[in-house]
Amino acid sequence: MTKQVLPGATLGILGGGQLGRMFCVAARTIGYHLVVLDPDPESPAGRIADHHIKADYTDQSALDELAAQCDVVTTEFENVPADSLRYLAKKTAVYPSAASLEIAQNRHIEKQFAAKAGLNPVPYCSILSEADVAGAIEQIGTPAILKSATLGYDGKGQQVINQPDELLPAYQSMAGVECVLEKKIDLALEVSAIVARNTDGQSVCYPISENQHRNGILHMSIVPARVEESLAEKAKQQATALADALDYTGILAVEFFISTQGELLFNEMAPRPHNSGHYTKDACVTSQFEQQVRMMCGLQPGDIRLTSPVVMVNMLGDLWQPDWTSLLSHPEIKLHLYGKKEARPGRKMGHFNVLATDVEQALVVAEKAFAELTD
Repeated sequence: MTKQVLPGATLGILGGGQLGRMFCVAARTIGYHLVVLDPDPESPAGRIADHHIKADYTDQSALDELAAQCDVVTTEFENVPADSLRYLAKKTAVYPSAASLEIAQNRHIEKQFAAKAGLNPVPYCSILSEADVAGAIEQIGTPAILKSATLGYDGKGQQVINQPDELLPAYQSMAGVECVLEKKIDLALEVSAIVARNTDGQSVCYPISENQHRNGILHMSIVPARVEESLAEKAKQQATALADALDYTGILAVEFFISTQGELLFNEMAPRPHNSGHYTKDACVTSQFEQQVRMMCGLQPGDIRLTSPVVMVNMLGDLWQPDWTSLLSHPEIKLHLYGKKEARPGRKMGHFNVLATDVEQALVVAEKAFAELTD
């Protein structure tokens, strides 16, 4: 059994955004000390940590300082350089591993790995140069979606291809970076599974969430997802199988498409807590952030039981400043703000969870409350 890291120890996190902030709140509640490494002097997590190292993720002296202070280190987002995790791992425990991060950072490698683990990725073709364009369009056809292989999230680095002659200029507009061309499927809905796996390989999977997006950014998560129980179980099993294949430690989010034919298709994974798991903060016995602490510290997984149907709604900078009086007039709403200084269109500023006796009732309240914010 792996040695447990108990309260009173110091945990480190690379990244100081909202995920890091919620991780810090959960860890501090249990009794851990926190060190955040993030270059932004106003980072939401850095402002509530015991110590904020204001430096780039590749700064070796900053990494040395983080390793010297921390018993174990994690990350809040997948675009941290994997080499930084590899460097830290020589000096202290680091979860997830650099190898897991590298797989998640490249769509081509990620899809290959998922297929090897038994999942069914959306049909795709890699494009490494202009010479690959003709073959890709012949193999995948249209409509399709061109995605940069790296550094894409919240719909960034993506273009819809409706006609074959649109692919070459679209690829050229990507400045020659490695891309994948994915078949655009007839989509019924999108779901995600959040897996927690500890240092001893024990894992649990949270209830599946049904996700609705606007402009490529998650707008709403509905739990329980309105899908057949057999399909929800299949998503949980496949997500857990992927975590096992990675020999993963931490929180792993796995996103799936469900086609209109009922086919479960792997979309992508995120080696960290996920926006679609924010419902767990109010509707589960153990939140994904407390679970992240437990997993990296070698503790037993916490209870993932759903205590209430719930709808999570994102709040972006587009609607700032909202009418808090209106939102808080709903007693079934739990508000979470991220402490970001500047609001920008598309920037995640907070979310709220609506708890109710059933999903349909939660949806009614969620849609009414969101409409009031945008009036």
